[in-house]
Amino acid sequence: MALTRDFKETIKNRIEREPAFREALLKEGIECLLNGEVDTGKAILRDYINATIGFDALGTATAKSPKSLMRMFGPKGNPQARNIFEIIAHLQKQEGFHFKVQTVR
Repeated sequence: MALTRDFKETIKNRIEREPAFREALLKEGIECLLNGEVDTGKAILRDYINATIGFDALGTATAKSPKSLMRMFGPKGNPQARNIFEIIAHLQKQEGFHFKVQTVR
């Protein structure tokens, strides 16, 4: 299902207003990937990237084509682990924090 422009603008505006929401969105995208919910994780990270750094700047920072990055995070995208972890590392650096994986039983 394609997202409407209003939804994308709502996410972007909320990210700009609420730093906690911005951090939570990045965290949720990463957690989804780690839990095997790859399509959901990619969709959340795509929204996060669109609302923050943008694919052009991310492409410059990671030396990857913006179009290639958009395809990676698209519904049919299948990014390699090396690429996804490089992108996550860059997003964490940009935000000024990093996530730690913790074992929970």
